[in-house]
Amino acid sequence: MSWDVDGFVASLTSASPSTRAAYATDVRQFVEWAERGGCPDPGELDHGVLRRYLANLTTRGFARPTIARKAAALRAYSRWLHRHGRTSGDPARRLRAPKGRARLPRVPRRGEAAALLEEADAAVGDLDGRAAALAARDVALLELLYGAGLRVSEVCGLVSGDVDGARRWVTVMGKGAKVRRVPLGEPARAALARYLREARPLLVTDESPPDVLFVNARGRRLTTRDARRVVEHHPLPDGRTLSPHAFRHAYATHLLEGGADLRAVQELLGHADLATTQVYTHLTRERLRAVYEASHPRA
Repeated sequence: MSWDVDGFVASLTSASPSTRAAYATDVRQFVEWAERGGCPDPGELDHGVLRRYLANLTTRGFARPTIARKAAALRAYSRWLHRHGRTSGDPARRLRAPKGRARLPRVPRRGEAAALLEEADAAVGDLDGRAAALAARDVALLELLYGAGLRVSEVCGLVSGDVDGARRWVTVMGKGAKVRRVPLGEPARAALARYLREARPLLVTDESPPDVLFVNARGRRLTTRDARRVVEHHPLPDGRTLSPHAFRHAYATHLLEGGADLRAVQELLGHADLATTQVYTHLTRERLRAVYEASHPRA
C-alpha cells in the first residue's frame, strides 16, 4: 500500500504555503527512514515506530521546536492515512514530542534595535536611484518585522491594500488563514509611505504582480529568502546578524518589558494558544535576573 505523501500534502488546503512545504519535507523524511528501518508499508505503522523515529531525531541533535513540528506533521499524516483506510487505526493519536528544555530566543535589546533601524534609514539618504529605492524598501521591511511583529511569510504575503496608512493599521493573513489587524507605529507608517511613494515605482516592472507590496530587485514578489538576505545585510551595531523572526521575538519581548498585557501581546502576535506567548515572559525574567546579578551587591 502506497504512503502517498503527495496526496497528503494536497489535502492541506487550509495550511499556509510554508507549513505545507515543511510538512511535506517532514513526512517524506519519515517515510524514507521508515522504509529503511523495516516498515515498508503504512499498514505496518504503529505507535512504536513513530516513537523510535522521534527518539532518533533527538539522538541526532535536532532542536526541540523542530522535533515538535515534525511530530505535528506526523500526527496530521497519521490522521490522513487512517481516514483513507491505509491504517487500521491512528497510531499517532497520542504521539508527543520528547520533553526537553525550551531554548529561549536571542533578541536584540531596545537600543540595539533602534540603532539598527536608524542606521538603515540614514543609508537611504546616501544613495540615489534604484539603490536608494532598495534601501527604502529594506527600511519598510525591517520596520514591519520589528514595529508590527509580523512573521516573515506574512510580510512577503502583503498586498498594497493591506496597509491603511491613514488609520495606521496593517491587515495580515496569519497561520491557519486567520486574519488579524495590527497597529503601525509612526516610524513604520512613514517608512511604508516613503517606500510606496518613492521606491516601489522604481522597482516594479511590467511583469510585477500588480498588487504585491514588497518586490525584490527583479521586480518580482519578495520571497522569504529575499527577506532573510535583507535582514542579514543589516547587522546589529556589534556585528551580529539576526533572522527575521528575531525581530518578532524582540517585538513581543519589548512590549512585555514595557508593561503590555500578555493577552494583548497574544492577539498582536496572532497566537492561537496563550502558552505560545508565555515563552516571552520567561525571556524577560531572564533579563531581569541578569540585571539583578550585574547590579546588586548581594546578588
